[in-house]
Amino acid sequence: MDVRTERKRLLEAEDEDENLSGLLLEQDAYLSKVRNKNLYLATFASVLGPLSFGFVLGYSSPVIPQLTHNSDPRLLLDNDQASWFGSIVTVGAAVGGLLGGWMVEKIGRKLSLMFCSLPFVFGFTIIIAAQNVWMLYVGRLVTGLASGVTSLVVPLYISEMAHERVRGTLGSCVQLMVVLGIMGAYLAGLFIDWRWLAICCSVPPSLMMVCMCFMPETPRFLLSQGKRREAEEALRFLRGLDAPIQLECARIEDASEEQGSRFQIADLKDPGVYKPLVIGFMLMVFQQMTGINAIMFYAQNIFEQAHFKVNTSDLASVIVGVIQVIFTGVAVLIMDRAGRKVLLIISGVSMAISTTAFGIYFYLISRQHIPTSSSHAMLAASEAAHTDLAWLALASMAVFITGFALGWGPVPWLIMSEIFPIKVRGFASAVCVLTNWSMAFVVTKTFQYMMNFLTSAGTFWMFACMCVANVIFTIAFIPETKGKTLEQIEATFRGTSGP
Repeated sequence: MDVRTERKRLLEAEDEDENLSGLLLEQDAYLSKVRNKNLYLATFASVLGPLSFGFVLGYSSPVIPQLTHNSDPRLLLDNDQASWFGSIVTVGAAVGGLLGGWMVEKIGRKLSLMFCSLPFVFGFTIIIAAQNVWMLYVGRLVTGLASGVTSLVVPLYISEMAHERVRGTLGSCVQLMVVLGIMGAYLAGLFIDWRWLAICCSVPPSLMMVCMCFMPETPRFLLSQGKRREAEEALRFLRGLDAPIQLECARIEDASEEQGSRFQIADLKDPGVYKPLVIGFMLMVFQQMTGINAIMFYAQNIFEQAHFKVNTSDLASVIVGVIQVIFTGVAVLIMDRAGRKVLLIISGVSMAISTTAFGIYFYLISRQHIPTSSSHAMLAASEAAHTDLAWLALASMAVFITGFALGWGPVPWLIMSEIFPIKVRGFASAVCVLTNWSMAFVVTKTFQYMMNFLTSAGTFWMFACMCVANVIFTIAFIPETKGKTLEQIEATFRGTSGP
């Protein structure tokens, strides 16, 4: 009896292997006929949203120094007002995440993208016309709302359009465009004042509105709405005339029918729903707890302590921005080769090492603190010691930014767009975006309290512990999604074989 059972099990395993091999051959044959030109065009149109989002994030850095030394008393910011001017974007973005989750289910991915260009332009228009500090706040809040919608919709739009061979590369372009927007705001802020910078920041969302008019809705959303003919037309546009798009259309349709049509709270008991939701939630928490905001906060001081000839904080920010762009670009190029999980592990280890080194740097600096009554000779000795340690801070910053850009910057947003079943994609993505922006606000506003309570060294060592925790979490719980269709990824969480 045992022999028969074992033989049956082996035969079933062989059949499963044959089915998998056949499926892979079928996918390779299909993808060999796919042409990506229009897919790239649609991706370009959609990532003008993250570019706009990057301009929003980068806008405050060059503008706050101008507004804190403003000749117009109605628009003069004190330190507390400047803090709110920078951080209120995260409040709007958290609300935008919830709004975006509702919009993508009700009106679709394409129309959500087109509509979110309006608050971008409207918000910057309010800033351009600002006559008091409250108008500045409202403008920032509205552009933050648009940023929250964009950070949810664009990854979904790209992941649902792209096929498995290029989905990682195209999905990583979201973060690349964000850091390009940040760097663009930093660079433009070196040469133009805050009103003209706001005008420049209005250009990308305006272009997005125009370009998206000519792009299709995602085939998966159309099929979820029962629009088979429109879905085939969208796939034909995205894959080229020679691709047998009926195969892909049927596969998506089968997966949608298997899941059911509408999300209900009872679905949270389904491992195919709650497992990816927990993973997405934790990815967003860990991304903000890596210490990225702290590193950016200290960038100017680190450059100054290293005695770089930096005349303004903006130039230091530009240098940091360039590093981010370069290594995010590297992540885009290798994402579909290296895989998501490997990049997250390498990134987490790099950041754990660099934040530990930052803690050592601040600990050694604090041990060399000289009282105010010290002699000039002792002060000079302390300054020399600070200079000798500056290399440690600079090296730590470079390693941290490189590591973050390679993994924990782009990958959480990419994985968020890949792991959720289509019927819960709007709800689950909204939870993740709300979590990310809420954590960003909490970390930003409590950072100074942490510095006072834990000291600078203790704060960075806490971030190092979080980076170690995110490496352990990645190894234990995050599946590799490289080279898999969205339907195969969903099947992984359900514990079944994918279509």
